[in-house]
Amino acid sequence: MNRIPTLDIRRFTDPAAPGDREAFVAELGAAYREWGFAGIRGHGIPTEQIDASYDVFKRFFALPDQAKARYHVAGSGGARGYTPFGVETAKDSKHYDLKEFWHVGREIPRDSKYAEVMPANLWPDADIPGFRDQAYGLYESLDQLGSRVLSALALHIGLPENYFADKTNSGNSILRPIHYPPITADDIPNVRAGAHEDINLITLLVGASAEGLEVLSRKGEWVPFTADADTIVVNIGDMLQRLTNHVYPSTTHRVVNPPGEKARQPRYSTPFFLHPNPDFLIDVLPSCITPDNPSRYPEPITAHGYLEERLREIKLK
Repeated sequence: MNRIPTLDIRRFTDPAAPGDREAFVAELGAAYREWGFAGIRGHGIPTEQIDASYDVFKRFFALPDQAKARYHVAGSGGARGYTPFGVETAKDSKHYDLKEFWHVGREIPRDSKYAEVMPANLWPDADIPGFRDQAYGLYESLDQLGSRVLSALALHIGLPENYFADKTNSGNSILRPIHYPPITADDIPNVRAGAHEDINLITLLVGASAEGLEVLSRKGEWVPFTADADTIVVNIGDMLQRLTNHVYPSTTHRVVNPPGEKARQPRYSTPFFLHPNPDFLIDVLPSCITPDNPSRYPEPITAHGYLEERLREIKLK
């Protein structure tokens, strides 16, 4: 496999394609074992919905800094609302990323047992009408697609298809619209997003059709991955890597600064970070332990405990 594959998930979800589910599961599993990344098309999220979401995101980021700052919650680690430019820093990096972003979390009842660790959303609808409807609509669509991907991965490692269903139904998942402003200075040490791995189970990226995303191959080469406009990029995060004892690797990736005049253009992308429920215990799956791959993590950890550790590392806590 010399390039990151793109697969049509209708082969897994469409009953009219009998007999292809097993082949899809095998191909998806192989892609993730090799790359930790795959493109997913046939996902059923209308282009019109994605475009409408990007429209409200772009309008929010175009607001004056003073207006955006009203939606920044100091001391929250950026859990909800706005995080300004120059805050997030990739682990072990000396330079902050060239981006600002917004966080949308799951809407849960405020008397939920998870309410203490999953704060209420902020919504800038007073400034950007329709933001809430578009953002949360996209959140729900990506959450459902992520569940289908996890179902296929569960089958690939010998688990029941619905294994993840009751472990992610209240997950502290995050939709993150990102704005990378135009780069106006040459020879700066910062990049749009420094080399990193994601924290969560899987990440679904809408808007990877703009160039810049690069994935580190097993050979140590940076491989550009610019997906077609109808494709959502889905990659493995550290929580799933840990749960599967590195059967599915969480692959290092980055967003590089484009050359020349392209750097003077803004870039937008929207990842959805799919998390387990906060009290889910990340404990290596027995089916992923073999004589050749003994357990690398004898001590389990809750999803929330792991998230807190990692947020401190990237300067969000």
